[in-house]
Amino acid sequence: MAKRIINGIEVEIGSGNVFADLGLSDAEKLKIKSGLVIEITKAVRKLGLTQDEAARRMGITQPKVSGMLRGDFANLSERKLMDCLNRLGYDIEIKVKPATEPLGHLVLAVA
Repeated sequence: MAKRIINGIEVEIGSGNVFADLGLSDAEKLKIKSGLVIEITKAVRKLGLTQDEAARRMGITQPKVSGMLRGDFANLSERKLMDCLNRLGYDIEIKVKPATEPLGHLVLAVA
């Protein structure tokens, strides 16, 4: 990682993926899942749903909603998180295109 001096303090510049910066092997997957959870959290708040209401609407249990809203989403797949967003009234588009580098990557774009 690149290092810079800011106000006399040496700092490392992040890659844009905190999970990769922490050296986690499934960093791309975690970045996508966390982005989906952030959008779910925003949707639940925007809709003014209680955890029970959100759970019923998303088709999961209230304890899973509680955990998700606290950042515990390890027990939920990307597909289930996308399903939750659909059930909250959000469309999801998946766009596939040739990569500019030999190894492609995942990007979550939120409109």
